[in-house]
Parts: sequence; C-alpha cells; structure tokens
Amino acid sequence: MQTENRKLTLKNYIGYGTMDLFGGGAFAIIGAWMLYFFITYCGLTPVEAGSIIAIARIIDAIASPIMGHITDNFGRTKLGKKFGRRRFFLLVGSPLMVIYSLLWISDMNYWYYLTVYILLEFLAAMVLIPFETLGAEMTNDFNARTKLSTIRLIYSGLGTFLATFIPGRLFEIFGKDSPQVFLYNGIIFTFIFMAALLITHRTTWERKIEEDMIEPYGVEKVPAIESIKKFIIDLTSTFRIRSFRQHITMYICSFTAMDILNAVFVYFIVFSLNKDAVLASDLLSIGSLLQMLCTLLFGWLVIKIGPAPSLKISYIAIITCISGYIFLYFTQPTFMIIALYAFSVILGIGKSGLYYIPWNIYTFIPDVDEMVTRKRREGIFAGIMTFTRKSTTALATFLVGVILQESGFVASATTQSTTAINGIVGILFFGTVGLVGISLVISFKFKLSKKTHSIMINEINRLKNNGSMEQADDETRSVLKALTGWDYENLWGNNNVGYQNKLQNFEQQDFKQQDMN
Repeated sequence: MQTENRKLTLKNYIGYGTMDLFGGGAFAIIGAWMLYFFITYCGLTPVEAGSIIAIARIIDAIASPIMGHITDNFGRTKLGKKFGRRRFFLLVGSPLMVIYSLLWISDMNYWYYLTVYILLEFLAAMVLIPFETLGAEMTNDFNARTKLSTIRLIYSGLGTFLATFIPGRLFEIFGKDSPQVFLYNGIIFTFIFMAALLITHRTTWERKIEEDMIEPYGVEKVPAIESIKKFIIDLTSTFRIRSFRQHITMYICSFTAMDILNAVFVYFIVFSLNKDAVLASDLLSIGSLLQMLCTLLFGWLVIKIGPAPSLKISYIAIITCISGYIFLYFTQPTFMIIALYAFSVILGIGKSGLYYIPWNIYTFIPDVDEMVTRKRREGIFAGIMTFTRKSTTALATFLVGVILQESGFVASATTQSTTAINGIVGILFFGTVGLVGISLVISFKFKLSKKTHSIMINEINRLKNNGSMEQADDETRSVLKALTGWDYENLWGNNNVGYQNKLQNFEQQDFKQQDMN
C-alpha cells in the first residue's frame, strides 16, 4: 500500500481545510449558545436542555465507530469504488445540512429539539468521520500532514470566530432579546456548511489501497456473527496502542474541558461578572480570531519542537487564563473589561494549540497501528475518538445542567442567587483546570514526534520491501517500543491485535472442540 504519488498544492491544502468550517463552526455555536437558547427562548429547564445534548451525543457516540468501520470497508462497494470510500459521504451530506437550520426554531417542544439534534449528530458523524481520515489518506509525509492539519484548524478557528462574532452582530441588529437571531444565524451557517463540504469533496483524494488492507480477514464473506466479532475486536484493539491511549486521554480531557467552558462562559460573564451577552460574544470572538491565527504558530512549533512540548505550552496558557477569570470574579477590579480581553487573548492562544495538536497527532496514529497490525484503519480510529469524547462530553454537558439547576439557577431570570453564581464559578474552575491539568501530566510521557515518526515510517517501508525483522537496529527497536507499547518482536502482525489473529484463534478452538468430540 502507498498513497498516491500526487503533489499537494495550495488548492488541495485550502480545499481540504474548508470542511472544518462545519466542524469548528457548528459545534462552537452549539457549545456557546445552545443551553442559553434552550433555556431562555424555548422554555426548557436546565436539566431538559442538558439532557437533549447528552442523549444525542450518546447516540452519536455509538454511531461514530460504526461509521468509521463502514468507511474503512466502503471501498468494496460500487458506490465506494466510484465516489470514494470516504469522500462519498461528504457529497451526500451537503444537502442534508438543512437540518442545522431546523435546530434554531424557537418555542418548539422538548421532543422536537431532541429529534432534530439527534439527526444533526448523525449527520456530523457521517461527514466528519470520513473527513478526519483524509489527511492520512493523501500523504505519508510528516510536514505535509502537519500543514494539512494546520490549514484545517485555521478554518476551524475561522468557523469558531464566525460562530461567536456573527451572533453578536445579529443581536445588535435585531435586539438582545430576539430569538430570531438564532434562526437567522442557523440559516447563514447552513449555506456556509453546504459549500464547505462540496469544496472539500472536489479538492481531496484517497490513497489507493489493496483489497486485503480493507478486508482484514480476506475477501471471502463471513457470517454476520463473525462480522460483529470483528467490529468489536477492531474497537477494543485500538486501546492496545500506547500512543493512542495517551493521545485519546489528552484529547478527551482537554476537549471536554473546553466543552464545559463553552457551556458556562456566557453565564459566567452575564451573571457572575454582571456583564451582558454582547460582551460575552465579543470575548468569545476575539479569542476565536486569535485561535485561528495562532494555529499557524502551533503548526510551526509542532514541526520545530514536536507535539508534546507544544501541548504543554497550550495547556499552561489555558490554566493561566481560567485562573485569571476566577481572580477577576473574586476581586472585581476597576480594570475588569481590559483584563477580560487580556485573558481572552491568552485563552485564544491556548485553545489554538489544544484544538489543533490532537488532530495533527491523530493523522499519525494509523501509522503506529500499521506497525503493529500491518493494516490501515484510519476510520476506526476516527470513530473511536469521536465515541470516547462524545460519551464523556454528553455526561459533562448533562452534569452542567444538573449542577446549574441544583445550585438554584432560574431559567429566564435576569439575576441569579449567590448559590447559583457560585455553582457557575465552580463549574468553570474545577471542570476546566482539573481536566486540562490531567492532559498536561500525560503530555510529559508522549513520544510521537517528527523524528520518531520518520524512524517508524522507514521501518515500515523496509519491512514492506521484504526486510528482515532481525536486522532492525537498537534505536528503531527502542523508538517503536515507546510508540506502540509492544516489544519489537511482537510488531508487524506478530501479536493478537486485530481480527485476523483472533479469527484464527476462534477457528483453532472449533477444531479442538471437534477433535474432543
């Protein structure tokens, strides 16, 4: 297996990244405004609002790894061979983006919002899972993949900036208490997302891959029960890769921390600091703008000093910022507004690395997995990342709603009790600083870098050219042990990770049973 021998041009970099206007924009709006919209304009309680997001994300968490498994194997179908096993879903997903507008109609009932949000989560899984594999599909080069991830996250930052900036301007035009602001905003972004999917579909490609690389147990059909076993084994086997375990833990903790921050930030500004929603929107937008610009900085840092040191800078910046927000709450200084903008600058810098680096790292995880299993499983890794994160995010979002309600938060009230305000502050501090702190600790143990990746790719290519495993040098063995968690002798398919070995075990057990009989 090799990626296509095609040179990435500026058109490809820009076209690939455009898709993340949806990934960055849609869920930035949802994270910043959904609870506020549901509680303020739709008559839902905090628990009802939180449960909608939680239930939909749990359902999507289950659907995402299934979607990853489908895209890994969709290339065997007629549609997959004609339109691409990944890119086909971008083409189908574009007209379905109208679902996003339906989410922002006010004064509907609980079941309407739950149904529409579930449909939106299904749509997101259908387009984002295959999209997330394209960086690894298009090139093996570390620098090229890093540039693709950089462009992608710049667009994600642009989407996040627009998601925070446009609502503020619409509030100014239609009034701070108008629910129509959210519907108009949803319609605007629906057309943006539709165009983004089509552009990415037209400017990307997928690697040419042999049949046995997408069908782990051969080309013959197997019974349905064996397909289910294969799917379950594929999912669980991803966690036997050391780099992935470390990566997924940092990813889940840091991204969930940002989900919590987004869920309570508007409430913190409006109720804890006694400011208005327009200021909250402006603070979010300036942070998002810096997030977009600083992605270039972190792209350069990843190439120069590596992913782990860059993550440390990002996590420390975020912890500093959140601590600064809490300091302002307790001191109430006269320079409050200036300080809020200053800390938002720090937050934007930190978030740019937090959002960018994990998805840059992800594009190299399938290479580590190939060193262990000799298979290409980009889709299943994208699916399991979404599954684990959305499971924890769903729980975190629901708990935010529960804590708000239990602390005495009153929906639609212009002021809140001291207990409710303290609840908001507690969620902001412990939910963000605590989780980011866990990610910071793990970043000291993460060893994937440009150098170690290059050593691994060279070894993969050597073994593909019939090189002997006995000839591997000590540095290669040490690097691969650090990345995979396996002794060198157990790599390159000489282990029980992946379905082929498991299926052989099942067959051997059947033969033994027959012999006993």
